[in-house]
Amino acid sequence: MASIQETHTAGRAHATGAAASEVPTSLVLLLATTAGVSVASLYYSQPMLGVLGPDIQAAERTVGFVPTLTQLGYALGILLLAPLGDRYDRRRIILAKAAALAVALLASAVAPGIGALLAASLAVGLAATLAQDVVPAAATVAPAHQRGKVVGTVMTGLLLGILLSRVVSGLGAAHFGWRAVYGAAAVAVALLGMAAWRGLPRFVPTTHLGYGALLASMGSLWRARQPLRRAALAQGLLSVAFSAFWSTLAVMLHSQFHWGSAAAGAFGLAGAAGALAAPLAGRLADRSGPERVTRLGAGLALVSFALLAAAQWLPAWAQLGLLVASAIGFDFGIQATLVAHQTLVYGLDPAARSRLNALLFTGVFIGMAAGSALGAVALAQWGWMGVVALATLACAAALAVRMAGGRTAPAH
Repeated sequence: MASIQETHTAGRAHATGAAASEVPTSLVLLLATTAGVSVASLYYSQPMLGVLGPDIQAAERTVGFVPTLTQLGYALGILLLAPLGDRYDRRRIILAKAAALAVALLASAVAPGIGALLAASLAVGLAATLAQDVVPAAATVAPAHQRGKVVGTVMTGLLLGILLSRVVSGLGAAHFGWRAVYGAAAVAVALLGMAAWRGLPRFVPTTHLGYGALLASMGSLWRARQPLRRAALAQGLLSVAFSAFWSTLAVMLHSQFHWGSAAAGAFGLAGAAGALAAPLAGRLADRSGPERVTRLGAGLALVSFALLAAAQWLPAWAQLGLLVASAIGFDFGIQATLVAHQTLVYGLDPAARSRLNALLFTGVFIGMAAGSALGAVALAQWGWMGVVALATLACAAALAVRMAGGRTAPAH
């Protein structure tokens, strides 16, 4: 508990200095672009697996570990590396990770075989966590009254990176080959690293804890911050619903409508709704408080999933229309809730934003993993309506978490 008090005191002084003026638009754009380009590295491989495997003479099952190791590296990086943002200058961390990510992507481009590619994929995931350094940095440079808007704008860049990465890699691999995609991505990250070197301010460390104590303090933060636990639980439940839907959609479209993976990928354009939700949710959180936005977002996700139950009584064309509308609705709600949760959590302790962010996104990743597994079981046992029921119940539980409990501590 003493470590929390130490970082809390340091953080108040640092936050006061950072919030002295409005954030320049150029800086917000730089942060948003950095977040988007870095997180896109996690998803480049997915559309290229079909051409990548034969080219390096790797079995389909083995090639499937490329995105798996990338995601595993990202999850480990969030837990083990993201907290360093409180201990060291975030600018230095972002620059170091940008350099490491460029090297890892270049290693992927020239990988002679599947073993080297798998090792590079793990490194890509670890280094891509610079996106999770950028978002707390945005919250730090923003004044309190503008924090939701700035975080929302940076999250727009991050979400667009996720949305567009598969499109870019799919088209790039088709025209220039999969190695060119990785090579171009390495160049893009290197150029962004140079822009960050020139454009990012320095960030004063908010604690002097050693690495072991820094990780241990995350347990203290978790126990001491009830709003953090509620945020991680609620967002984790929403992630269960989100992952259950998207991990089973392609199977459902194939079995019920005889559509291929390209059609399922097209549904991913509904993710654009999430990108639009981010700045809107941030502005609303600034005006009305993040607590209200979390309830509105979870409620919208709940209604969107519940409406899918009506699909079984509709003709095929109407089912598809309802599917698109519901996907847009729940994606908007879930992403709006995420931005509101980030705004809420970053205000709990300015000195511990990197650790708070790591704990929040650990909950998100646990929810995503659980949703993928539970969605597969629900689809196998009860069909698509089982997946719909699972997603609806998870959103209802998230809304219940947000409706229960007392008022959130005010932001500093």
